[in-house]
Amino acid sequence: MSLTNGSSSNVTVNSYLVEYHDLIKKGEIIAGRELIQQLDNLIEDLNSPFYVYDVRDAHFRIQFIERFCKHTKSPFHGKPFILELWEKAFIEAFYSFKWSDEGYRNYYDEEPMKSNLRRFKKAIMLIARKNGKSTLCAALCLTELMCGNGGSDIVCSSNDDAQASIIFEEVANMREQFDPDDKRTRKNLKGIHNTRNKSKIFKLSERTRNKEGRNIDGAILDESHEMKDNVIAKSIDQSQSTKEEPWFINITTEGFVNDGYLDQELKYGRAVLAKEIEDQTILMWLYTQDSEAEVWQDERTWMKSNPSLGTIKKAKYIKDQIRKAQHDKAERVFMFSKDFNFKQNNAAAWLMPEDIQNEATFDIEQFRGAFAIGGVDLSKSGDLASARAMLMKGSTKYMLQHYFIPEAKLGALSTAERKVYEQWIREGLMTVSDGNENDFRHVTAWFVKLFKQHGIKFYKVGYDKWSAVYWVKEMEDCGFEMQRIDQKFGSISEPMKLVEADLKSKLINYNNHPIDRLCLENTALKINDKMEIMPVKVQGKEDKKIDGAVTMIFCYRVYIDNRTEFLELVKRAG
Repeated sequence: MSLTNGSSSNVTVNSYLVEYHDLIKKGEIIAGRELIQQLDNLIEDLNSPFYVYDVRDAHFRIQFIERFCKHTKSPFHGKPFILELWEKAFIEAFYSFKWSDEGYRNYYDEEPMKSNLRRFKKAIMLIARKNGKSTLCAALCLTELMCGNGGSDIVCSSNDDAQASIIFEEVANMREQFDPDDKRTRKNLKGIHNTRNKSKIFKLSERTRNKEGRNIDGAILDESHEMKDNVIAKSIDQSQSTKEEPWFINITTEGFVNDGYLDQELKYGRAVLAKEIEDQTILMWLYTQDSEAEVWQDERTWMKSNPSLGTIKKAKYIKDQIRKAQHDKAERVFMFSKDFNFKQNNAAAWLMPEDIQNEATFDIEQFRGAFAIGGVDLSKSGDLASARAMLMKGSTKYMLQHYFIPEAKLGALSTAERKVYEQWIREGLMTVSDGNENDFRHVTAWFVKLFKQHGIKFYKVGYDKWSAVYWVKEMEDCGFEMQRIDQKFGSISEPMKLVEADLKSKLINYNNHPIDRLCLENTALKINDKMEIMPVKVQGKEDKKIDGAVTMIFCYRVYIDNRTEFLELVKRAG
């Protein structure tokens, strides 16, 4: 299909948007429902009297990118940037829809200041990692610097300075290849400058001082999934309030921040896409899957969230990720978020029931005189506390555990829960403290009892840094060496992954302890963009306990930090 180029000569030009839409409809390109809905809406708008579809600005930018922009990263370094069809369709759609005078009056209820103002002010592109989004954004920034309005301020923005620097430095590298002798441009500490038209590109992040009061024409917001609030985006929006044709492109993958800035933007944008909210100024360009099942069952559908699959992103990369994801929950959560744009939260359990189930038991007398690692998760007042000893024979870890609860907490339980807790108390699995708080002297006494009655010697005892100072001093006075553990991604992730692997391999014998089993069932994982994990309560089970899982992880942290020395002690004692 051809469209007029917006000039009076009625010369016809090809439309990348129409071509992209047609190929999807024919099944030659596979796309998800959300992208198809947006494309259908745009094709319908081509015939609307409210818009003029003028491709000149878009095609000029496409030509500039393909002629003057070069790749800066391996394996394409130095090669011309030949845009994918989906990239051309996006650029064309964003720049080509202009308001007709009638459309502007209808939408804004005022006369336009000039004819054919650009319709879209904001675009949200949700796209899986490694599909070339940073390179595309860098090319758009350089193109606007060289071809856009003179005196424009353009920002490369993100939640943190390091992420904002990724696109900024890529623009800088493209600029060096485009203008190696600095005849038209220059770069300094303040940004990248077009010395002829006085436009500039600079970075903006959470760390940037004086984010307010700027005069921004265009912005790229990268990886907005990490943003908990809209501080950066709001600053950009406010700074564009005097502009006739501002542009703001939010390009991101899905992430792990719940109810953050991206969640709110996608909620609003999807309502616009579904025509539940009227907003003709936002372009939703969403590369998403239609179900998790199709990811496992049909690799052809991977293109729905990976439009550059086969040209930039390799199918074998996704296949490798899927193999890992079949055996590792963190890998699975991360893959679904980053490679297929499924929103991930802590709604799902960390472990499958078959991972937790282990009816193996052991007799403590098997470990008389053995060395152990301890782990303690002291509760806040009025809650459950957990203490643990981890022993080893061969590759298997054997767990001794005990739980503690204040009497007042028992009274607050439901009738059914109280019966279960009282049964655990009768079986000697739990100790009750008088009043409203746990008496941590009971915890100390449990460790001392293991040494006096069974000769179990503790190498070190891991504890949360928020544990009561007086209790730590009491343990040290009894001769226990203590190791403080931060409940943060950096320290918790590695041991949690090893606990998962050992549970799946049945290398953890927790003596079929019912409270351990319950804690493991209640535990979910929280994940960050470094694919580090930490335990949280399963969503909807905020009142349930995970203390036993936490002390298991604490023991593994101490074990990992001291593996060689501890195994040597185990060997000697054995």
